[in-house]
Amino acid sequence: MNEDATRADVWLWRARFFKTRSLAARFVDEGRVRLTRGGQESRLDKCARPVKVGDSLVFALGGRLVAVTVVAVGERRGPPAEARALYSPLEISS
Repeated sequence: MNEDATRADVWLWRARFFKTRSLAARFVDEGRVRLTRGGQESRLDKCARPVKVGDSLVFALGGRLVAVTVVAVGERRGPPAEARALYSPLEISS
């Protein structure tokens, strides 16, 4: 895999949306994450699906809707400030 893509579960874990990678993997496997790439929207169905820089992800977490654009894939699960640098929030149009 190239350096501007990583597994969906790994990215969600590195970005600190989930405490463990296995929780992130289960969440993705349940089809609870929508991915938009190049104008095409799809539902992630496997945790190994790649997430690339520029992709948009939308998912419900803790009773709220989270919509982010992937800015970087990251090298590791770092401190919260480093995790926040992996994404930028999206405005939700309702």
